[in-house]
Amino acid sequence: MDLVRHSFHHQLLLFSLISLSYVSGTQFSLPRLGALRRTIRNKLDIESISSLSKDFKTFFYSQTLDHFNYKPESFTSFQQRYVINSKYWGGANTSSPILVYFGAEESLDYDLSGIGFLTDNAPRFKALLVYIEHRFYGKSIPCGSREAALRNASIRGYFTSAQAIADYAAIILHIKKTFFAKNSPVIVIGGSYGGMLAAWFRLKYPHVALGALASSAPILYFDELAPHVGYYAIVTKDFKETSESCYETIRKSWDEIDKVASKSNGLSILSMKFKTCEKLKRSFDLKDFLDSIYSEVAQYDHPPSYPLNMICRGIDGAPKGTDILGRIFAGVVAYMGNNSCYDMNEFNRPNDETYIGWRWQTCSEMVMPIGHENNDSMFPPSPFNLTKFIRKCKSLFGVRPRPHWVTTYYGGHDLKLILHRFASNIIFSNGLRDPYSSGGVLENISDSVVAVYTVNGSHCLDILPEKKSDPVWLIKQRKTEVGIIESWISKYYTDLIMFRDRTRVSS
Repeated sequence: MDLVRHSFHHQLLLFSLISLSYVSGTQFSLPRLGALRRTIRNKLDIESISSLSKDFKTFFYSQTLDHFNYKPESFTSFQQRYVINSKYWGGANTSSPILVYFGAEESLDYDLSGIGFLTDNAPRFKALLVYIEHRFYGKSIPCGSREAALRNASIRGYFTSAQAIADYAAIILHIKKTFFAKNSPVIVIGGSYGGMLAAWFRLKYPHVALGALASSAPILYFDELAPHVGYYAIVTKDFKETSESCYETIRKSWDEIDKVASKSNGLSILSMKFKTCEKLKRSFDLKDFLDSIYSEVAQYDHPPSYPLNMICRGIDGAPKGTDILGRIFAGVVAYMGNNSCYDMNEFNRPNDETYIGWRWQTCSEMVMPIGHENNDSMFPPSPFNLTKFIRKCKSLFGVRPRPHWVTTYYGGHDLKLILHRFASNIIFSNGLRDPYSSGGVLENISDSVVAVYTVNGSHCLDILPEKKSDPVWLIKQRKTEVGIIESWISKYYTDLIMFRDRTRVSS
């Protein structure tokens, strides 16, 4: 009976998410965050990742559900996963550093294989490597199942960034105690949303982490700090710089889709032309699908494949005489492969843990007002509408989003002045071809709160595994980041010796 009830509630949650997606009208899906490209995550086999190396050891920490209250239910615990690699660690006796990667809005499994900055630099730092999974993702779920947790209004209220970084603090201190590593400096690392968490962690827990590397962290994309159109303005710029003809074809295609859809059998024609797995019920689903593709290839335009070039080669290289929509479809095939059909829900799967979890997070505190509305955009007008956004979130979760909370709790307004006065040891790294760089920190704030960016870089590229084919500018960016972290650790060791000597003298 419990199994039947669980299945019913699971289906109810999925139906609500599907319904919310369907009634969204002309509000395009918000671009996904994440250090790893969706298609890369899909190709990774979880079992092979888990057995990637015997050096990775998995542990579970009995984590407190609520770090900020003292109600009886606050002391409820759940098992939070973390992974340790001690292969290169110099040991506690040498106060060798600890590099900690903050898992974000997905299972930790992907990060062990997909994130390279820690393993690439572990020998150099003689570092202990730690990877911590974000609460409510992967295997770190309160209440047994994600569906049950998100269905329970009392439990999902603990699904916040503040609770998440408090989790990280508790686990880091637990590890330092377990490994007798009291004097080992901690550097926290994160990408995308995880990069925001790393920066915020350094601000909130400076006694736990010596420094933070925040890769592609759009911490300014809140509360009107960055322009709503910033993201899509860069997507447009990336396409225009790559191929003017590709940009023009895409820009003209939206009206062409509407023109075909207006015919009596228009949706059938579009379904056949784009080989959709199911017949289109509305043309907007096709537009949203294409919007998501263009956003993804711009955001994750990594070398050496450069997927944005791949799409534009498909569009520009279509046989002579191919109409606009035929060229657009050629671009889809060039990027996604010659499939038997194409799922219009490829980027919005209601049963995907990132989709479900991130939907809640954006409906509560992570309100990022992204839209496209300027005349130069290659996209049709679709401004972010906070009123509609609030209405949708209330219909799904019964809560009203708090669009000002992130800047209230972590800061954001007058960032340069504020961080200059009290922050230190944070690297904000970005690639300027990444659309999310429009919400990133792109200038130095102080001697130790610095911006490291590349003109040709893309989303979280600097923390991905090193390759022999990496361009010189990427190699230089990583070298700069490592050098800054080395300087932090060197100064820490100097301070450690100085304070030890003072303690001996005073005693």
